[in-house]
Amino acid sequence: MRLSISIWLAAASTCSTAVSAFAPRSGMSTPLDLTKDFKGLRMSSQPDVDCIVVGGGISGSTLAHNLNREGVNVLLTEARDYIGGNVKSHETEDGFIWEEGPNSFATQPSIVRIAYELGIADQLVFADESLPPWVNHNGKLHPLPKGQGGKGPAGQLELVFGPNGVMKFALQGELLSWPGRIRAGIGAFLGHAPAPEGKDETIREWVTRILGEEVFLRCIDPFVSGVYAGDPETLSMKAALSKIARIEDYSYSLDWNKFGAIFYGGLARQVELTKERKADPPAPEWPEFEYGNPGSFRKGLGTLPNAIAKGLGDKVKLEWKLTKLEKSGDGYVATYDTPSGVQTVSAKSVVSTAPAHALKGVLDSVIPESAVLFDKVRNEINRVGIYHPPVAAVTVAYPKSSFRDIELPNGFGNLQDLPGFGSLNPRSEGVRTLGTLWSSSLFPGRCPEDYNLLLNYIGGSRDTGLTSLSEEEIISEVDKGCRQVLLNPDAPEPKVLGLKIWPTAIPQYELGHLDIIKELEEAEAKIPGLWVCGNYRTGVAFPDCVTFGYDHAKVVKEYLEKSPASKKAEELVIS
Repeated sequence: MRLSISIWLAAASTCSTAVSAFAPRSGMSTPLDLTKDFKGLRMSSQPDVDCIVVGGGISGSTLAHNLNREGVNVLLTEARDYIGGNVKSHETEDGFIWEEGPNSFATQPSIVRIAYELGIADQLVFADESLPPWVNHNGKLHPLPKGQGGKGPAGQLELVFGPNGVMKFALQGELLSWPGRIRAGIGAFLGHAPAPEGKDETIREWVTRILGEEVFLRCIDPFVSGVYAGDPETLSMKAALSKIARIEDYSYSLDWNKFGAIFYGGLARQVELTKERKADPPAPEWPEFEYGNPGSFRKGLGTLPNAIAKGLGDKVKLEWKLTKLEKSGDGYVATYDTPSGVQTVSAKSVVSTAPAHALKGVLDSVIPESAVLFDKVRNEINRVGIYHPPVAAVTVAYPKSSFRDIELPNGFGNLQDLPGFGSLNPRSEGVRTLGTLWSSSLFPGRCPEDYNLLLNYIGGSRDTGLTSLSEEEIISEVDKGCRQVLLNPDAPEPKVLGLKIWPTAIPQYELGHLDIIKELEEAEAKIPGLWVCGNYRTGVAFPDCVTFGYDHAKVVKEYLEKSPASKKAEELVIS
């Protein structure tokens, strides 16, 4: 992905890979020595490779890994000089481990599976499941409801009735006023107004209709800032938070729930999920994990793309920028600018996982309709194409003693120990930082014991002025936010570990996004063997990207086994 601040979302589970699928299938071209110049291979009538994967982010690299395991002769090309996209981890000599982009993932089977396949499962680390995200409001930190790590029905009871459950949040919490709690309770347990017919609701409209304005402003608005760095008044609920939006459908599917009380739809979906997971359990050889629990690797998220690159070897081409894709017989020819000059590669199939903004003019000759990604005029939100706002990821550290010595609610302990996932800042609080992840509390060994490590995100759709700030000014804004929320007034200057500005960060799933994707899918259906994918289509969260890599490998494999190019190659072998 891309930069993903989607640290609070879970993605759907997928099936395990069959060992019998690892061997090459008949009809696929023999693997080539990819260190050679592809120009010299043009004498052959056969494509150079079975599949080109354009873009080496998490989506593209995991797809290439899965194709390679399936015996597909794949070539992964990346315009940058490393694999991983917005995922890049660093370690300093004095014991700090920090990220340039996303900090963690919501654990799903697809991630555990690929870690096991790559031999890095022993490096997986998981956070304490009971640690909540905190919301900064009126000068205090308030925990959002969270279970205690229980499984199945016990976990659901914990989420509702536990020491940091929904009931305690509603009855004793201080984040919502009593009118706000009553309004939310009505929508959750009694019912709410039906959705406007035929309308693509924004996140703000959907949440306000169901749970009220106060829940939106104090809970959902900062959550959306943390996930998308986006504007909930332009983000489409069905596109950006589709899994949550579907809970309303589950609510109305209950015959007795005439007014669509959302709580019961959530329970119905949870029961269904539990059945799905029991029907498709994780492989017994995988390490144990809990669905949705925050996870990473001991040396950071970059462990995964680094292992994929090592496994693919010379099937990876770095600093290869795609400049043109053309149809050639039953396949395609891709033209690249590379450090050694212009290179062309022929392939039976192509999957682009490059960002939408990087494709302008590249695919015109094969799928001119792809221009919808960057040229579609969207008057309703004053936007053209899919928008990628600027975001900066700033990692700083302070001595533990410089944090406020206060006890946090619900028995979580002292703030100096940072007992939580991180803190979110509603836009109404006057803190420019969108959110701060408490990195050193989540995973072991992220910094020396006498320090706390913080990863801060700043910018987004509602703060595009970020791009006019100098690095010093960005760091100053982050430090100011930390002092407003977490630190003592006399705290020392931060130890700055890293600052990475992403000019075009997370794709925004705004109003009209589903129409853009529909147009793309209709055009794509007319051009066999070409897929235009990426996190603007399959989800921005880290698990979404990994799951895509597994699922789409099956789609490509099936196409290759039935494609005209493969049949011709098989006929040549027989003759």
